[in-house]
Amino acid sequence: MEKYVLYFNEIDQFALPYVGGKGANLGEMTKAGFPVPEGFCISTAAYRAFIQTSGIIDSLLDQLGQLKHDDLEQIRIAGKQIREHLAQIPIPDEIKSAILEGVDTTGKDKAYAVRSSATAEDLPTASFAGQQDTFLNVCGKDQLLDAVKQCWSSLFTDRAISYRAKNGFDHRSVFLAVVVQEMVFPEVSGIMFTADPITGHRKTVSIDASFGLGEALVSGIVSADLYQVQSGEIVKKQLSKKESAIYSVPEGGTVQKTLSPEEQRTQALPDPKIVELAELGRRIEAHYGKEQDIEWAFAGGSFYILQSRPITSLYPAVHVFDDKPHVLINFGYIQMMTDPMKPLGVSVISQVLRFLKKDPSAQPILREAGGRVFADITGALSLRFARSRLLKVLNGMDQLMASAVSEAVKRKEQQLNSISIKGMFHIAGRLMPILIPAALKVVGILLMKNPDKAEKKAELIIEAIVTDTEEKLSRTSGAETIRVIQKGMERMFQDVLSKVAVYVFSGMIAAGALEKKLKKKLGDEKSAILLGKLYKSLPHNVTTEMGLELGDLSDQARKYPEVIDYFKRADSENFMEELLKIPGGAELKSSLDGYLKKYGMRCVGEIDMTRPRWAEAPVQLVPSILSHIRTTAQGEHRRKFKQGEMEAEEAKKEIISQFRFTEKKRISRLVHMYRSLMGMREHHKFTLVKLMFLYKKAILKEARHLVEKGILNCEDDVFYLTLEELIALLENRSIGNIPEWLTDRKRQHMSNQKLTSPRVMTSEGEIITGRLRNAKSPEGALTGTPVSAGIIEGTARVVKSPEDAKLNQGDILVAPYTDPGWTPLFTSAVGLITEVGGMMTHGSVVAREYGIPAVVGIDKATDIIEDGAYIRIDGTNGFVQILNSDGS
Repeated sequence: MEKYVLYFNEIDQFALPYVGGKGANLGEMTKAGFPVPEGFCISTAAYRAFIQTSGIIDSLLDQLGQLKHDDLEQIRIAGKQIREHLAQIPIPDEIKSAILEGVDTTGKDKAYAVRSSATAEDLPTASFAGQQDTFLNVCGKDQLLDAVKQCWSSLFTDRAISYRAKNGFDHRSVFLAVVVQEMVFPEVSGIMFTADPITGHRKTVSIDASFGLGEALVSGIVSADLYQVQSGEIVKKQLSKKESAIYSVPEGGTVQKTLSPEEQRTQALPDPKIVELAELGRRIEAHYGKEQDIEWAFAGGSFYILQSRPITSLYPAVHVFDDKPHVLINFGYIQMMTDPMKPLGVSVISQVLRFLKKDPSAQPILREAGGRVFADITGALSLRFARSRLLKVLNGMDQLMASAVSEAVKRKEQQLNSISIKGMFHIAGRLMPILIPAALKVVGILLMKNPDKAEKKAELIIEAIVTDTEEKLSRTSGAETIRVIQKGMERMFQDVLSKVAVYVFSGMIAAGALEKKLKKKLGDEKSAILLGKLYKSLPHNVTTEMGLELGDLSDQARKYPEVIDYFKRADSENFMEELLKIPGGAELKSSLDGYLKKYGMRCVGEIDMTRPRWAEAPVQLVPSILSHIRTTAQGEHRRKFKQGEMEAEEAKKEIISQFRFTEKKRISRLVHMYRSLMGMREHHKFTLVKLMFLYKKAILKEARHLVEKGILNCEDDVFYLTLEELIALLENRSIGNIPEWLTDRKRQHMSNQKLTSPRVMTSEGEIITGRLRNAKSPEGALTGTPVSAGIIEGTARVVKSPEDAKLNQGDILVAPYTDPGWTPLFTSAVGLITEVGGMMTHGSVVAREYGIPAVVGIDKATDIIEDGAYIRIDGTNGFVQILNSDGS
């Protein structure tokens, strides 16, 4: 028979199934020699034996399993029913005897703290803190048995049920143990985090402290003192007015008392004790190997540890190879993709800058944390001339990111300036053979007699690169194929950026020169208006053309009502085959096949190779087609584009007319360059995506061989391996227990999806957020970066993924980010708001081309703005207002 009572000295971290997370941690710390008050655990076996005496618990749990986490009223009713039922069941005699024996052994005259300890509690991925009940200063056997029963019932409080449902825990798989621990009567108590829970800084111990029992702090009755310690020194001390405290009473239970005015302003812990407690926290963290959230008490001159659990709210820190400060930016924010990537996606994209490191084992520039790729920009920031250029580039990509990097530089400037520039000279040496020829090409393009020929030349270069890659992949197999892919990604900078991106660089130089002359001649406001018009309907933009052609496809679908009805119910399974069975489906499929031949390698979040491409799952395009049909008249997208061309032509004439005859030729040339080259800003990304799709198909081909050998269960399992691991498998080298690895990585990927990834972080784990300041923003407005001029009011349509989009006429698209995969929705929206972006990012550029007002870089916009809210966008001044239905 399983034991109903286990003492702390019998328990360690492996006893979690028997004593829950809290009990396992207390036993682990007791065995490790930390100052934990004595006690024992009433095991999950006791809980299971208790509920098995119920004849209806199974049916009640069946009902509970049908409820969603946000079905709060039904959760309240079901939870109350279960708790009332359990309250009527007596504790079996054998369990009661084991509990009372535990009390006699530990000390029958002592007072106890009785705490719930669930098997899904105090885990590295879900804390469940506060989900079950705690009873303090429990005196006497009857009080203790009653507290135990209430703890068991608290597994079914409303908040515990909802939390489990939201985090995917089966109600039947979570069992409850009860911790019975000798009561400590502290003068001071509180909570300690071995990393700053707000900023994530891993070298900061953060301590909250107040008088009396910690319950006052946990329940929010009192504001605690805040102390922060780094390397044994107090770096911050924030004293609060502690108006009251909770103390125990002799007959059992607790009471809240008002403190005297003198006590209210007294520092709860003296400085030496603050440092001592921080050191104790560091030792506990070192024991577990992970940052800890610790409950502590100070009584009779000694510290006691009442609980320790992992801090689950911290964003994972980027691993570095040294103890120097590093500043890292989220590569996904630059590429307009904030979602987590699977390991293969991270591994592939991380190859791009490997050529900059001579030693493959050296600290990489791109590295993973939380499923996102971060770029280490420390070297560039350590050089003043490189720093200013980098900040200017970042400002065009995302102002909040640029602001956060500037803040990081201010804090770390002295340390950054002390970094050796030897590594930077090495990187410069690697870049020069690429950048010098690229610079010469830019000069050649700027001097080109007819810039209209640039687009044709770029197309020929892209075609040559893609054809060469296809041929290389066709000649290889096995591990050699993966090495070709590694080499291809390493050469991406050289083959794509220096051969294709040079055209848009040239356009940007021409645009900069034109903007400078216009501002000098006409001032900031007038020049901005003219340049905004000149930017509309740029030729040669592959992403804009992709959106226009999808509009054509949507217009064709209008002719077939049965096809539209099918689209409304279509799913990914046999989408194309089922389309053929619909009247008009064959004609539309033929057009769709042509579209996918040109653009099928694209998708949302396309820098992640593992994402399904449109060619692999064409049903992804259906919401955009339906939104276009709902919001746009036949041919309207083409008419709007033509209107943009006409406005651009008018702007061109007006710009040239502003200058003297001697300047007109030069200005006309700059305008021509602007119109011919700026639309090519997507060519290099389009090339990258084309190549990555070829690589993906080659990897899946090798994955099929691994499935045939029984090494992988399905082809998609390859997405959870790195390129190096894939090479090892194809060479029949062992890399460990593959099924276990895959299970862990799939679970980790799901966990990463719940993380909010930061724009900027340091190697110490500190998240730096940055600020946007806008003097023109009205009170209460959401401030962002103005990227496409104009003011528009409409209904907010919050869209987290294009596959879920259902835009109607007059809707304003509110999205976390937009990349080319979102472009089809732009013809349906009258305005754009994103959480990520800057003047030169995808959504901003397309919004200007389409002539719709846009504000980007509004942090948490998709959470703050409710779907269906009536809002106003000011794309000229950079703010958004949430209005009443009457526009006020």
